[in-house]
Order: sequence, then C-alpha cells, then structure tokens
Amino acid sequence: MPDKLTKNVATMVEEAKASIEEITVKEAMAQMDKEGVLIVDIRDIRERQREGFIPGSFHCPRGMVEFWVDPESPYYNEKFAENSKFLFHCAVDWRSALTVDTINKMGFEGACHIQGGFNAWRDNGGPIEKNEKGK
Repeated sequence: MPDKLTKNVATMVEEAKASIEEITVKEAMAQMDKEGVLIVDIRDIRERQREGFIPGSFHCPRGMVEFWVDPESPYYNEKFAENSKFLFHCAVDWRSALTVDTINKMGFEGACHIQGGFNAWRDNGGPIEKNEKGK
C-alpha cells in the first residue's frame, strides 16, 4: 500500500461537486412530490434502518449504482429507465457527489445531488419515515 495517496477523498469530492448539479435541501423538499422526480438514497441499508429515510425515496446501495443505471448490465434496474429527475443523496453528501459525477461520466442524464445529504434534510425538518426493514 502506498504511504501517500496522490489524491485524497476531499479533493475528489471537491472536483466532483465542481462538475455536477447540486440542489439545496429546500429545493429538494419542494420537488419531492412532483411527478417525474425520484429521490435516490445511496446509503447502506443499515443507515436507512437506523436513521430513517425520506418518504418515497428509492434505495440504491452505493456499490450497485453504476450497475443499476447501465442498461447493458445484468443488474440493470428499470427504475433508471424512467424519464425522471433523479435527486441522489447519502448521509452528508460526499458519496452522492462522487456517484453523480461517475454516472454523468457514463452518460446518464437527469441526475443531481442534494447538498448536505440526509443529515441536512433531517436538520431542516424534512419528513422522515422509519421502519425496521429500511424500505
């Protein structure tokens, strides 16, 4: 393992945020019930179970995003065939920034990420749903 990385995660996130569309939590709240908008939660299922989730959000684990959005992948998920605006979020916003940057590079369209993630959503009084399955 190298003693020093050539680029750290904070730099990667900063670069990703410079090239993607970001929306505020308030903007996401205003859009959440609109037709053609899907909030995509990329947190681990255990985070959803522990912290709750945004009502109506679609769970797509971070490790599967690229596979689920690629129509040529055996893991393709039809949710990503919908003509929607996809609002991605994680807990804070690092994972979702990297995710949106990656799928944009794949040619996926209609993705942005929510600044501050689920924590900002919760801290701004956004509705949260909880159940033991996290679904």
